[in-house]
Amino acid sequence: MAAGTVHGAGVMRLYLFEHCSICFRVRMAAALKHLHLQETVVLEDDSETMIRLAGKRRVPILVKDDGQSMLESMDMVAYIDSLGAPTFTGPQRAEISAWADSVVEKTVPLTMPRYPLLGLPEFGTISARDHYILRKQNKLGDFIELRAKTREQVDALMPELEVIDRLIESPTAVNGELSLDDIRVLPLLRSAAVVKGLRFPQKVRAYFESMMSRIGYQPLPAI
Repeated sequence: MAAGTVHGAGVMRLYLFEHCSICFRVRMAAALKHLHLQETVVLEDDSETMIRLAGKRRVPILVKDDGQSMLESMDMVAYIDSLGAPTFTGPQRAEISAWADSVVEKTVPLTMPRYPLLGLPEFGTISARDHYILRKQNKLGDFIELRAKTREQVDALMPELEVIDRLIESPTAVNGELSLDDIRVLPLLRSAAVVKGLRFPQKVRAYFESMMSRIGYQPLPAI
């Protein structure tokens, strides 16, 4: 990740799951600001830590240098962007926000059954991994069955990727200039990229590769 700190910013700690697209919004914002966040990956079943810091089980949690916790990812992004000169100054488009809201139901059946197979630190114990699988299977259904439906799930997702392909204006910013729409779009593409064999349309691929390189992150493993 890009090094350095924004002038006047104290050290902040971000508690997160590595697979979490909402957490990645905050990490992305900090990287684009060249702001160093101390990161702590929480075990998936470590509800005690989350409740102690935030009063409820959730991530991301941003603990500011004054010890205060922030719980809403876009509030964290806005706070980070308020430190020094603003970065996300470009226009936002309603159709981008609508796309980000609608695509999640198409990506979740593909991504969530794959995350426990990726060797991520939040699944670093058997109990943490089992906790995630049980919790998510109660909502989504059996993970093995879901992974067996990959082809039809990818077919359902592709029209959404074609939509965002038509909306992307530049490989360096979805609207041509960095904006909060980039914070909405890139983390969702990072999640979708865990599906091995999923082919992004041309502009989506160029945008994804350019932005991930810009912020200094490797994609998650694909499986």
